[in-house]
This record gives sequence, structure tokens and C-alpha cells, in this order.
Amino acid sequence: MKNDGLSVPQGAALTLGAVLGTGVISLPALAASEAGPASLVAWLALIALSVPLAATFAALGARHPDGGGVATYARLAFNPHVATMVGWAFYLTIGVGAPVAAGFGGAYVADAFGGGQTMSLAVTAAIIVLVTVMNWFGIKVSGGVQLAIAGAIAVLLAVAVVVALPHAELGRLTPFAPHGWGSVGTAAAMLVWAFAGWEILSSLSAEYRDPARDIRRATFLALGIVTVLYLGIAFATVASLGSTSGAAPLADLLVLGFGEPARPVTAVVAVLLTIGAINAYFAGGSRLGASLAREGGLPRVLATPASTIPRRSLLAVSAVALGTLAVTWVAGASTDAALLMASGTFSLLYVVGAAAALRLLPRGTRSWWAAVCSLVAALILLGLTGAHLVGPLLCGGAGLAWSLVSSRRSRPAREGGQELEPAGQALCPDGSVA
Repeated sequence: MKNDGLSVPQGAALTLGAVLGTGVISLPALAASEAGPASLVAWLALIALSVPLAATFAALGARHPDGGGVATYARLAFNPHVATMVGWAFYLTIGVGAPVAAGFGGAYVADAFGGGQTMSLAVTAAIIVLVTVMNWFGIKVSGGVQLAIAGAIAVLLAVAVVVALPHAELGRLTPFAPHGWGSVGTAAAMLVWAFAGWEILSSLSAEYRDPARDIRRATFLALGIVTVLYLGIAFATVASLGSTSGAAPLADLLVLGFGEPARPVTAVVAVLLTIGAINAYFAGGSRLGASLAREGGLPRVLATPASTIPRRSLLAVSAVALGTLAVTWVAGASTDAALLMASGTFSLLYVVGAAAALRLLPRGTRSWWAAVCSLVAALILLGLTGAHLVGPLLCGGAGLAWSLVSSRRSRPAREGGQELEPAGQALCPDGSVA
């Protein structure tokens, strides 16, 4: 047990920050425009799917606490090559996807206070640097800051729901499925973004004071808060604003209660959501990179002892993020490709994590059955992802190439099918060096 490790509230806050992403600001309106009031069914379905996913990763983290997360589970259940493939896909996606998430907050600030693209880029870069600094000082500092951020986000979202409910009209719930029930599936595909994040908690599992006890508590505390906030925002959007609400329903909900002066508050919420999400992924991603490097899955320069702050891996993630931002800005390119890559990576991680859980968790237990449900759901999600898998598969292929080359270099010299003993040394029957 580590006295300086993550507490249950801090772990729940980091998990909440990863799952409760910036999508909560715009996705309720997008889903409602696609499926009408029936979009609430899509929200309920994805919350139901989150329960086995959260339970699966919590059970894996409690039994195998390690900074490698999904990569560690793949190594234990399958082999080092699979671990390196999935590790590379996830590690690189964190750096590539960070500017997209940070840019969301930057765009809201620029929209609320002016400054255009210049301010948006400056805020985006500032968020990445701020999160890097937070994690530089360790999980205790970043977890404490995350707890404050999560509390502020929860309060602001709850206030938006409460002030909007008096304006709700049940008549806005009819017709319930104006575009047919098939539109619910399309809405659910949109909402996948709002439920990604359960996989990152596994990379933080070793940081808890008592992983076997605290991970499940933190996970289900976060799940309960996510359920209440998501359903509250989704229902308030449909019942108070209708299916044709604007692109920023959270701002519209606050305006219902407080008037137009409340609209800039949305920029504050967007920045907090962005910082919270990136903080969780940088905390988990930096530990994933260090763990992979210790196992030979990444260059050794990124390896640090498990008990220390993985600053070199953190700097690598931050450098990729800032480099991606610079390239995007210079090229004037869209961030859609990075968004699609992240979507494909999440789908791949859920499939690998659930498949590994079937081999690592005790068969027939509630956790094992949760893994069965998770695998079925993840395979469906993988099918919906389609061509978006190209990015993570390319990263995974690069990881496989690295793994194969590294294993050949480190393979002991063999002669006649027997390992050669080091010069001047003899091996004892138990394999130790005499």
C-alpha cells in the first residue's frame, strides 16, 4: 500500500476526466438532431455498455496493476509482440489526439473572447504545456488538480441541468422517433466519443494506494457520476431546447436560466473539460510509454523505474502533441484524421483488453462475464469503426516491426539448440549464475 498514491476520489476524478470529454458540450445536440427524442435511447444503451467495460478494466487493473495497462494485459494473455503493437497504437494516438481535444477548448475561448485562430492556437498550446507541467510533478499533484477540475465540471453541468428543467416541455418528446428507429444506431455511433476513456484507467492502476481495493471503488464512483450528468444533459437538451437546438446546447441551457451573460461560462467549462481529459491521458500515457520501454517495446531512453515519475516518456508525448499542432497549423490541415484515428484506436483497445480479460480473469466470475459482454460490444464497435482502423493498424504495424527486430537483437546466441553460457560463468540447475 502506498501512502502517497492515488486516493479513491483522485482516481475517480482522473477517470471522470478521461470519460467526460469535451463531447458533452456538442454531442447531445448532434444526437438529438439525428434521432430526435429517441437519441435518449442511444445514451441509455451506451451507458449500459459502459458498465461491463468499466468492470472489465477495473478487474484487470486490480489484479495486474501496471503502468502498461492494456499493453501489459496483452503481454500476459498473448505475447510481447501483441503487447508492443497495441502499446504503440495507443501511445502514439495520445500525442496525435491531444491537439484535437485541446483545440476544442481553444476554439471556445476564441469564440467567447475574440482573437480568432491565433488565440485558439495559443490556448491549445498552453493547455498542452500546462498539463505537461502538472504531470511533471507527479500523480499526486496532477491527481489533486484533477479532483478540483472534476468537482467544478460536475457542479457546472449540474447547474445547467437544474436551471433548464423548469423550461422542459413533454410535448418536445413527441414524435419520439421522427427519423425512424434506425437513426438511433447512427446517434449511438456519434456518441461513442462520449464514452471513450475507460481504457486509460488501467495505465494508472499501479498508482493507487491499494489497487485491489480502490480501483473498483473509483471506477464505479466515476461511472455513477457520468451516468447522472450525461442523462441529465441529454434529457434537458431534448426537453428544454428540442431536437433542433444549436451546436452548443450547454451554452443554450445556461442562457435559459441566466440569460446571455452566461454564455461565456461555456468557454470555462470547455477548457476545464479539455484539461481534465488531456491530464488523464498524459498521466496514463506517460506510464504506458515507460512500461513499454522497460519491456523493450520502445527505445530504452524512455524507460524509468516504475516507482519514479516517467518524465522522459511524458516529454515524448508532449513533443508529439506540440509537433502535431505545429504541422497542422503550418499545413492548414483538418484535425478530422486525428479524430478518426483515435476512434479506431479506442475500438481496437477495447477488443484486445476484453479478449485478454477472458484469459486473465477467473472463469465464470462476474468480472469474467463482464469481459464476455465487453468483447461482444467491442467487436460491434470495431465493425462500426471501419476504415478508421487504418491509423492505429499502421502504428501497430510499426510496433510489430520494432518488436521483431528487438527480439532478434536480444535473442541469446544458440549452438545446437542450447543457450551458450556467458564466458567464465556456469549456470546452476535452477538457472542462476554460479
